[in-house]
Order: sequence, then structure tokens, then C-alpha cells
Amino acid sequence: MKSKLLTASLLASALLAGLGMAPAMAQGTNTPGIDNTQQAISARIQQGMQAGRITPSEAQALYARDREISMRELRIKSDGNATPQERQQLRTDLSALSGDVERMIANNVVVAPPGAPGGPGNTRGIDNQEYNIGQRIDEGVRTGHINQREERNLRSRQRTYERHEASYKSDGVVTKQERRQLRAELSGLRDQVERMMRNDRRGRG
Repeated sequence: MKSKLLTASLLASALLAGLGMAPAMAQGTNTPGIDNTQQAISARIQQGMQAGRITPSEAQALYARDREISMRELRIKSDGNATPQERQQLRTDLSALSGDVERMIANNVVVAPPGAPGGPGNTRGIDNQEYNIGQRIDEGVRTGHINQREERNLRSRQRTYERHEASYKSDGVVTKQERRQLRAELSGLRDQVERMMRNDRRGRG
């Protein structure tokens, strides 16, 4: 019995010692409020997509910003301490991201319920193409085939396309001519992305 009590006492002492050190190490990097805000923003982006108010490419751009904030948070925590100024900057960035998400949800017009094929304003096939192009851009950035300047140019073309699409959808009907115009814009953007992916441009700016 004494042996068991001694063992338990030693384990308890070791555990308490470990716990005593852990808060000291983790205290400076604990950011539950910021982490909860990020989770809430991700949930709102998903809700916006499901409601048809955030397009796939818009969601990609929002998630990319969220990932950038997460990576910056990890870098801040890497030295074991997140200063009040660094925490405030993270909150400011998250507040701006959250505001953009809410504006998109409030401003975008839903012209056809999700899953309603054949509706006059439905562009699901075109939206899928746009989403795939966005994924290829992400892949090109990851692999080094697309540099930062080129990515900015491609994202700018994406936003121009999205403005045209939103304008065409605003009256609830996307005509055949408007669909052809959207497909032509996407085709040009896709061709530009694929040319960059075929060329070995890695290692540049």
C-alpha cells in the first residue's frame, strides 16, 4: 500500500511540476478569442456558399485570407509570446475579413436556389469552371509556377469576371449571349493559367 501511495505521490508531483511549467510556456501564446473568431468566420463563409450568396471563387479568396492570418498567428506564437500589439493586429485583420464576408452575404443577389438546375439565373456549370480555375491558380502559387505579381493579375481577372457575372444575374436572368460572354472570359483566364503552369517559371520573384 505504501508503495502504491508513494508511486501515486511521485506521479502527482511530476504532473504538478509539468502543469506548473506548461501555463508559463503557453500563457503568452493562448489566443482562444482569436481562434473562436476564425472558426465563426469560416462557418459564415460556408453558410454564404450554401445560400448561394458567396461564389466558389469568392470563398477561395476569403479562405486564403483566413489562412494568411492563421500563418501569421503561428509565426507570432513561434517565439512563445504573442504581444498585445500582435494580438490587436490579428483582431483587426479578422474584423476586416469578417466585414467583407458579411458584405458579400448582404449584397450578392440569389437568383436561383442552390440545386435548382435549369433556372434562368443558374450558372452552376460556369461556377464550377471558375472554382476549378481558382484551384489551379492556388496550385501554381504553391508549386512556384505562378509568382505573386502574376497571381495578383489573375485574381484581378477573376474579380472582373465576378462583377460581370453579378451584373448579368442582377435581373434574375442570364441570357445565352451573357453565358457565352462568361464562358469566353473564363476560357481566356483558364488558358492564361495553363500557359503559366506549363512553363517552368519557378524561382522567380
